[in-house]
Amino acid sequence: MLFGTTPTRNPRLQLLKNVVLFKDLSMRDLAMVDSLMHARKYIAEEVIFDEGEEGQGLFVVLSGRVKITLPAKVDTVLIDLGPGAFFGEVALLDQSVRTAQARAIEDTQIVALFRADFYSLLKTHAAIASPISFQLAKVLAARLRQAVLNTSRHHEAG
Repeated sequence: MLFGTTPTRNPRLQLLKNVVLFKDLSMRDLAMVDSLMHARKYIAEEVIFDEGEEGQGLFVVLSGRVKITLPAKVDTVLIDLGPGAFFGEVALLDQSVRTAQARAIEDTQIVALFRADFYSLLKTHAAIASPISFQLAKVLAARLRQAVLNTSRHHEAG
């Protein structure tokens, strides 16, 4: 955090507060999480991560836009993400490889929370990591449920 910038006046914290994973954190707790995050900038069309790479952590879009695609079908965008959206969250939980590609659509700023930092937070500040974990579980459950519904509809149509 910058000197003279209080958590309630920090624009990055204000954006992060609107991310569902962090919605239950106080500004003070969010500042702690923010201190573990790593800022990155990508130019338009730059690859953030590729399918097959080991997942290291999750990313939150601060500005710009990111598309998630399958490299075999790079023209088919699975999802288009803007400010406040997050992606790559499964990497917080395991060391599996990425199943898709993430690429900046335009000049984009993101912050990354790496698995090692999240595990450290779980050990040292469980009261902060627990609400994040709960929200992460809810998001993953919703996405799994949607994937099952989409698969069922696809089979019914075919």
